[in-house]
Amino acid sequence: MTELAIMASGLRKAYQDKVVLDGIDLNVGAGTVFSLLGPNGAGKTTTVNILNTLLKPDAGTARVAGHDIASETKAVRAAIGVTGQFASVDDLLTGEENLRLMADLNHLGTGEGKRIVDELLNRFELADSARKTASTYSGGMRRKLDLAMTLVSRPRIIFLDEPTTGLDPRSRRTMWTIVRELVADGITIFLTTQYLDEADQLADRIAVLDHGKLVAEGTPDELKRQISGGHVRLRFPDAARLVAAARVLTDATPDEENLTLRVPSDGGLKSLRTLLDRLDEYAIDVEEFSVHMPDLDDVFLALTGHASMEASTR
Repeated sequence: MTELAIMASGLRKAYQDKVVLDGIDLNVGAGTVFSLLGPNGAGKTTTVNILNTLLKPDAGTARVAGHDIASETKAVRAAIGVTGQFASVDDLLTGEENLRLMADLNHLGTGEGKRIVDELLNRFELADSARKTASTYSGGMRRKLDLAMTLVSRPRIIFLDEPTTGLDPRSRRTMWTIVRELVADGITIFLTTQYLDEADQLADRIAVLDHGKLVAEGTPDELKRQISGGHVRLRFPDAARLVAAARVLTDATPDEENLTLRVPSDGGLKSLRTLLDRLDEYAIDVEEFSVHMPDLDDVFLALTGHASMEASTR
């Protein structure tokens, strides 16, 4: 059985008559990436703040790194790291000084602190800029420094709140690589993000929160399979063959202008072979075909009624 880094049962939180969390359950495997998605106001930030002990639930229980969030608050905080949406670095200090400050706050000895600081500067490719003030860092460098500062205390679990917001594509992919390396080291990542492709790329499991309730949970592929809309798009060399194919494939939708036919499909090899064999049986030539399956945007729309994530996951 997979060891659990986070276990939560029946978490509930309300502000006066507004229910923010309505009895949610969560199980997060150790050494995995767990992503919590949802539209604005769904309760994601409340969930994270309860799990990292910044907020007390009205009801329910949770254990983080094996410790009860209510009775073992200090032990929970010692086991976790939290990296917020905005880098919390001190712009007046250099990158190295920011890391040394965190080492001092964690009561690391001089020798151990220096070793860890040097290791993190090299790991995050910040060594060349270590003695430059953080105010001169690019957005990507600031995010890397912020995450490096979180790692000084050697947390077992890291809560990442929108780690790549505002970053350029290259910096985003660099952060993805860092996250994967952290997980390979055995660290558990609890991720909230406004980018559905990011959750798709990184998450081992995803939970979708809407109006304080969990409406779905599973691997990215499991969630996509719950949504209809997969299809094969066939393109024909001329209108005559398009019409002929439409007669054979009665559940398909033709596009006469583009000479294409949209055929519902699960995208599996068996169904694709059956489809092409059927066209071959009637000697109908296909110029090209492509498979289109639902993505997490489709899942998000189907489950929450929102076309996409908004600018913030809060």
